[in-house]
Amino acid sequence: MAADGFTTVFELLGVGRADDPAILAPDRPPLSFGELRRLVCETTAALRARGIGPEDRVAIVLPNGPEAATSFLAVACAAATAPLNPAYREEELDFYLEDLKAKAVLVTAEERGPAVRVAERRGLTLLRLEVPTGASAGYFRLGEAGALEPAPSPEATALFLHTSGTTSRPKLVPLSHANLVASARHIKTTLALEPADRCLNIMPLFHIHGLVAAVLASLSAGGSVFCTPGFNALRFFAWLEESRANWYTAVPTMHQAILARAERNPEILARTALRLIRSSSASLPPQVMRALEETFRCPVIESYGMTEAAHQMTSNPLPPRPRKPGSVGLPAGPLVRIADPSAPVFLEGEAEGEVVISGPNVTRGYEANPEANAKAFFEAEGRRWFRTGDQGRFDADGYLRITGRLKEIINRGGEKVSPLEVDEVLMDHPAVAQCVTFAIPHEKLGEEVGAAVVLREGATATEQEIRAFAAKHLADFKVPRKIVIVPEIPKGPTGKLQRIGLAQRLGLA
Repeated sequence: MAADGFTTVFELLGVGRADDPAILAPDRPPLSFGELRRLVCETTAALRARGIGPEDRVAIVLPNGPEAATSFLAVACAAATAPLNPAYREEELDFYLEDLKAKAVLVTAEERGPAVRVAERRGLTLLRLEVPTGASAGYFRLGEAGALEPAPSPEATALFLHTSGTTSRPKLVPLSHANLVASARHIKTTLALEPADRCLNIMPLFHIHGLVAAVLASLSAGGSVFCTPGFNALRFFAWLEESRANWYTAVPTMHQAILARAERNPEILARTALRLIRSSSASLPPQVMRALEETFRCPVIESYGMTEAAHQMTSNPLPPRPRKPGSVGLPAGPLVRIADPSAPVFLEGEAEGEVVISGPNVTRGYEANPEANAKAFFEAEGRRWFRTGDQGRFDADGYLRITGRLKEIINRGGEKVSPLEVDEVLMDHPAVAQCVTFAIPHEKLGEEVGAAVVLREGATATEQEIRAFAAKHLADFKVPRKIVIVPEIPKGPTGKLQRIGLAQRLGLA
């Protein structure tokens, strides 16, 4: 058993005091740790009564909110859970349920949509989640059953998630109880979380960021999570006040939307006392970090994570240690090294290469995908290492800077351009609120540099003016040859900006 006493999700839930709040939500009474543990036992009994065993796979298709959090926790203790985006269309759900080899699908009591149709067509067990009137946040029933305490193994799969599949077929990532609790422990330690801490969760709960950083890490410290119906910049400040949360975690596009609403909520800001703000899942522009710290009067902690690592890999530290804008910080859990992208050879000093990791939070490998595993994993120094696909380097102080996804680096006639470097320059333009740099196919050069830009409210700037600004700060080959000014940049389901395929989506390829 780990030093802090837990090796499985069920053991992790035993940390909180029975009467302390664990799960909260708008306009709902809180669910205590004692009630949460009873819910897990009731869910285990209900699943066993429906013939669902520890190794069976249960897909969860629920809207964001407290039941999405508690069903993830409860099902993960009794079987293997797989939260899916409720916005998926029927053909997408059909693919994911087949790929998962799901035995059951959990939906709301009222659901009649594509998840139900696919489950019925495939002959899967349909589990309807019923929320009694006046129930505590996150409490539900799956039918009349007793209580049965689960006893999962640390090595049993607790969670299945698919990679984004931006450039290829999505890969299925199994994460064990040991993986999840290790990552929760790493985040708890990094953020110095305690029982008094409360996270305002605005992240989707079908993604590793919200599931582990917001929910599991908070509960592992005996703290609590306020579960919103999903991100909504118009409602964020009201939730912040209602929740009495002292931290939140989000992706950069969410932080930017929050900043855009901040000046309209001065009273709530004056009453708010956040201990920290966390950012992860994409690079946080230094300009946004500075604006957040000035607005909320607290440190912004940028972290680096991915699904295969059960989320966190590195993180900037809390004060008084320095935070470095543009850096994703120090190793914060697994071992982190820089390797040659084409060979199992480590690079030393400040050399740039592929970021690789090894540790207890790292998946054992993609399911049923030996080709992907052969490319993604290698053995060295008596350890198994995972290739993240990210390009980066350590500075002299041991802080990691990500210079781009290897697949996203723009190859302009042999000259390599980091989209992140161009982003940082464009974000310094006074009229630019948001931007993303991407590759545009080019007949002679192979790829050309492009950028999509969203202007600040009330600001004006032309493509030529922005290009001229970039040319003052970048080598000529890095300056975007095409800048598209758009009202909004297309985003993925978790709010992340997507570079790959953006040229096609904007009609530039």
